[in-house]
Amino acid sequence: MATPSDDKKYSSIHYNSYLQLDKLLDAQSLRSVEVGDKPAHDEMLFIITHQVYELWFKQINYELKAILKDFNADRVNEKNIGIAVSGIHRIVEILKVLIQQIGVLETMTPLDFLDFRNYLFPASGFQSFQFREFEVLLGLKEENRHTYNNKPYHVVFDDKKKHILEELEHNVSLFEAVEAWLERTPFLNFSDFDFLVYYKKALDSMLLREKQAIEQTDVLSQEFKEMRLRMLGDTKTYFATILDENHHNNLIKEGKIHLSYKATVAALFISLYRDEPILHLPFKLLSSLVEMDDHITTWRYRHAQMVMRMLGKKVGTGGSSGHEYLSETASRHHIYRDLHNVSTLLIPRSDLPELPAELRNRLGFVYSMS
Repeated sequence: MATPSDDKKYSSIHYNSYLQLDKLLDAQSLRSVEVGDKPAHDEMLFIITHQVYELWFKQINYELKAILKDFNADRVNEKNIGIAVSGIHRIVEILKVLIQQIGVLETMTPLDFLDFRNYLFPASGFQSFQFREFEVLLGLKEENRHTYNNKPYHVVFDDKKKHILEELEHNVSLFEAVEAWLERTPFLNFSDFDFLVYYKKALDSMLLREKQAIEQTDVLSQEFKEMRLRMLGDTKTYFATILDENHHNNLIKEGKIHLSYKATVAALFISLYRDEPILHLPFKLLSSLVEMDDHITTWRYRHAQMVMRMLGKKVGTGGSSGHEYLSETASRHHIYRDLHNVSTLLIPRSDLPELPAELRNRLGFVYSMS
């Protein structure tokens, strides 16, 4: 016999009430009409576009919090790595939609925008709490932010929202959770195999071979040879970040990089030996984080270009420098830049140090039947 709770669980529901469409579709109120002026036609587009942004931000943060819950542990279940990759892939696809949505907003001309812009003061996209929450969850720290009118980023929020952001700042971010996970990577020292020792030997061999090829060619002029040699670098240039732990830590102190030395070595190992079965998912995770960072930067850049198109050199409605401020955030707010930079340290597959048989077996899910 069905209980009352079962009846409620399986009772029918209407599409309209399930999605609360009456509430949702009644949430577009034209400011131009509210103040008693002639309706500005494109204000409807402006409102709906930004409301849709906020809905997508809600979904992005929902995904991030679920990933963090699974990842913020002393031991991350292998299954959860795949779940995290899927979640970040979903975020990437949402970011693609957000980027495309700018094109919809750009169907509004600068003159159309001027019809209602004056009604918006002091409202600003800078006041999007969910986007700030998104940045903090990803790992953007206050000290690394480009400041808004030389004030803290949370100055525009009420006390309750400030408190939420401050708590998030003190909690483990996705960047920090991934960093801790990387630092726990085994295999870097396995029996007599020291990854960095063998990597340096392979790197020295590769650099010497390429240096000789540049010097011995008669296709390039001396000027171009010198330029190519500078581009090639050596163990004292960008390779020093992986070969010299003290140098790496000094760069962290200077704020030039953020990922710990141990995590960077692990990310390099995973990237070089990505073809080993057990490293497939870890490499996908690192790649998905880089891809997400790329799309966030693209969205910031497209947003800045749209503001330039709409406003030129005008100050934004929230009092910021408009295009200049947004362009600077696109340049500076690369949260996962250190994972991008691992590509600088890669060497060809043909130069990879051979892994010991026992280590290769462990990386290949080889099990004994005995």
